[in-house]
Order: sequence, then structure tokens, then C-alpha cells
Amino acid sequence: MPRRSYDQYCAAARALDAVGDRWTLLIVRELLAGPRRYTDLHADLPGVSTDVLASRLKDMEREGLATRRRLPPPAPASVYELTPRGTALLPVLTALADWGMPALAERRPTDALRAHWFAIPLARHLAGLGAGVVEVRMDEGVFHVRTDGGEPLYGDGPAGRPDARLTLDADICIAVAAGSLPLDHAIRDGRAKLETLPHGAPHGAPHGAPHGASAGASAGVRAEAPK
Repeated sequence: MPRRSYDQYCAAARALDAVGDRWTLLIVRELLAGPRRYTDLHADLPGVSTDVLASRLKDMEREGLATRRRLPPPAPASVYELTPRGTALLPVLTALADWGMPALAERRPTDALRAHWFAIPLARHLAGLGAGVVEVRMDEGVFHVRTDGGEPLYGDGPAGRPDARLTLDADICIAVAAGSLPLDHAIRDGRAKLETLPHGAPHGAPHGAPHGASAGASAGVRAEAPK
């Protein structure tokens, strides 16, 4: 069945033709973390059916937003990843997250949560920590964010060699991401903990002084192979 179109000679309408369907932008959110296999996407998009996810991924391939590639042996699997056109949607996701942040004032009982969903709205608030990789630890999980402008922007799970480690809870993370609580104030007041790590220190290495991040480590991304 052909996709529906607004049939309007308008840039916004053309954009919505490509990304306006339900789930599409949330798939982009997941793929901004790097290549992902289908099963991982399904696991981190609670509520989407397998049929809808498969359909949206096909639509994204057709629109030039994502590609599917086979991993080299010995991994007999495929991953989905964003094209440059898809990656260019990062500012759109950032703006949507900023606009939607006030709606997180109260968590509903039915709300699913993955820690890495905070990565996009939090990322720019980590820029002042210096170029490198910041590992963010929350009760809900761990993710890491690149602050040097490289790609992918973030990754799910611990970083291989983080430059700094930030520990905070979800409420403080939301306040920082919303701009109502400056990160340096949260650290100074003890509501967040920032540890610098020896340059290129592997995950789990001894911690350093709680201030600023050193530059230069590259982010480890979760790019697991699909089944």
C-alpha cells in the first residue's frame, strides 16, 4: 500500500511525509546511538509491534533515513543505521525533547523508561565538561555521551574509556536537561557527582577528582549484531 502524503508543496509537510508516522522519530532516537539490530530496537521501543517496527524501518530505508547492512563474519546478522539524512534529524529530536520536557513533571504508572532516553536532552548540558566521553550513571541504567561533536552522539551502556563519570538520579537529570538546574550547581550542592578519570581509563578504573572532564576518548557504541 502506498504511503499517504499531505500533498502540499510545503517544506514542513514534506518533512512530515517522511517522519510524521508514529514511531519513526523514536526509531531515529535509538539509531542516533549507532547501529542497532532489529531485536535491540524492539526491546528499547516498548509498545511497538513487530509488524509496525518492520514497516517503519522499510519506510525509513525508502526515504533515505536509514540503511540496513550485513555484518561481516563471524556474526551472521544485520544492523540498521542512520544515513547522513537521518542523522541530520538530531536538532529536530533535541527541539522536541526541549518542548516535551515539562510533560515529565509527573511520571505515569504506565510509563516505560530507559536511561539512555535522557541522552539527547542532556547532551548539550554536558558540553562544559570538556571534549571527550561522559559516562552517565542513574538508578535506571547507564549511558554515555560524546561532548566533542563526534558521532554517534551517545551510546547505551557503559563507555569503554570514559573521560568522566556523572552520577545523578532521574529527577536531577530532568531538572538539568530542562535548564532549571545548572549542572555545576547540582554538582556543587552534592545532588550530582562528577568524577574525572585518568585519560583513556577503562570502565571501572579508579576515580579522580570531582571536577571537569579531560578530552580525547572516543565513545564506545552499542552496535550489536542482530539475530
